[in-house]
Amino acid sequence: MEKSLIKAASRTGLVNEYYFSAKLAQIARMRLEGADVINLGIGSPDMPPAQEVTDELSRTAAKDTSHGYQGYRGIPALRQAFAEWYERFFGVTLDPATEILPLMGSKEGIMHISMAFLDHGDEVLVPDPGYPAYSAAALLAGGRVRTYDLSEENGWMPDISAIEAGGVERVKIMWINYPHMPTGTKASQELFEQLVSFAHRNHILLCNDNPYSFILNNDHLSILSVPGAREIALELNSLSKSHNMAGWRIGMLAGDSGYINAVLKVKSNMDSGMFLPLQAAAAVALALPDSWYAELNEAYTMRRRLAAEILRSLSCTYNEAQSGLFLWGRIPEDRKDAEELTEELLHGRHIFITPGSVFGSNGRRYIRISLCADEEMLSRALSRVRSRAITNKLLTV
Repeated sequence: MEKSLIKAASRTGLVNEYYFSAKLAQIARMRLEGADVINLGIGSPDMPPAQEVTDELSRTAAKDTSHGYQGYRGIPALRQAFAEWYERFFGVTLDPATEILPLMGSKEGIMHISMAFLDHGDEVLVPDPGYPAYSAAALLAGGRVRTYDLSEENGWMPDISAIEAGGVERVKIMWINYPHMPTGTKASQELFEQLVSFAHRNHILLCNDNPYSFILNNDHLSILSVPGAREIALELNSLSKSHNMAGWRIGMLAGDSGYINAVLKVKSNMDSGMFLPLQAAAAVALALPDSWYAELNEAYTMRRRLAAEILRSLSCTYNEAQSGLFLWGRIPEDRKDAEELTEELLHGRHIFITPGSVFGSNGRRYIRISLCADEEMLSRALSRVRSRAITNKLLTV
């Protein structure tokens, strides 16, 4: 094999391949070798979007005029649909012309925000445990990562006084994510008010990543509902989880027009607009009736019961008040760490469950089960876990 002659940029050495990218490749190899691996690790909804959404996609795609470049700000109909969605569920009024920016999935927004606001050496507060993309984007944009602790003892909420005591003079951005992934913790209006006050005091851009609001949760809460938040806050949202459209890559950024314009400077140099039929179908999805969310959550409720049985069969404990696409459980004390348990499950039971250490050091004694598997698959996983007594070690098959 020839060696690469050109050295990659030094910034690539600051980050690793995304955990799930490498793990999915490993699972694919195991399946090629004949292993029937049950994947309970990824938060990729397995159910389809509403029929009227795919119908609109097909209808619009059939038009000869639908295939050209689109505007960088998204079509007016989609921005209006996002505005009405936020008014309806979050009680937040947004100007669709200036305060909403459609994205090709909210994940790209994390990178765009980082590139738009971070100068070299600016610090970024990221939660531990939390979504790894916050740290990766900060590092790639030249920022410095400072984690803040979330723990079961403090209800997976940030200790604002401890963060301030550690000095925040160089902090430019703080990432929050409620309802929280991976723990499923829901925020409160009081917490959001405290965070907005903290951001004002310290001139920090507060960024809430909010894609899990509609899964096993009826308390829809936006950071932008807090008075004064527009001056120092942005919010990301997505149709990936709420509408079973993860592969469609449709998200949005909401906030003050000045912040939106700063992000647009970056985004408009990265892509040439979203495919028109996707935008038209997304607008239909955002107008779906309440019954859509009720039926979706009915399915997740049944799945969660089976996931809870898996946790209990592994002698794990968990908080029943969790929301979102996952179930987060604490491993038994006689276990070394979560990775030991999950590797034994993968190789001994052919079940892939995510170790909490993927999300930070505070997750090393936790595992995360995805609800993006049907009841039959979850039942099979439960049977495999129960197939032999589990003591200190799983027996390999």
